[in-house]
Amino acid sequence: MRRHSCFVFLFCGIFLPRILGFPQANTSIDCDSLLPNYQAEPQTSAPPYLIAVSFDNFEPGNEVQVTLEALKDVGFKGFNLQAREIEGDVPVGTFKITDPNTKGLECHNMTNSAVSHANSDVKQKVTTTWIAPRDVRDLQFIATVVQDLEKFWVGIQSKTLTPTHSESVNGTGKSKRKVCFEYIC
Repeated sequence: MRRHSCFVFLFCGIFLPRILGFPQANTSIDCDSLLPNYQAEPQTSAPPYLIAVSFDNFEPGNEVQVTLEALKDVGFKGFNLQAREIEGDVPVGTFKITDPNTKGLECHNMTNSAVSHANSDVKQKVTTTWIAPRDVRDLQFIATVVQDLEKFWVGIQSKTLTPTHSESVNGTGKSKRKVCFEYIC
């Protein structure tokens, strides 16, 4: 009986996620190409998802709230989200994992340089926090979003974020610097 129970447990752990839908264990999205590791073609239609950010500008160390959200009731099961410099092809900065539906990924030997799904549950929205690094140029958040095994979109982009170069920042992405008019402060 004990041997039979082990076999059933092993079978369920390996095959059940594939039978029930989006495979949880062995499905990943490549850090560089942002393509899932299974054979399917990305959608070419406009994605029913958007990436919203809490600030347009940032300083090193700032925390930017990033939200990936479905525009309709379509939901999504998987995703990979990164910050990349414009025309860049590697992730920059790190993510602080705050949503139980997300997990950090290591890309290019940098812990939490990307964020992904932690389960195959259907999600309408996930929110995470990105921590800005030093010495980066204009950037965008870029994502692959997997609706199901047949439908996924690659290269969904946020608006562009620009680094500012003030001496003092209050940790929210807004500068504490005073504005001077005609040399009067």
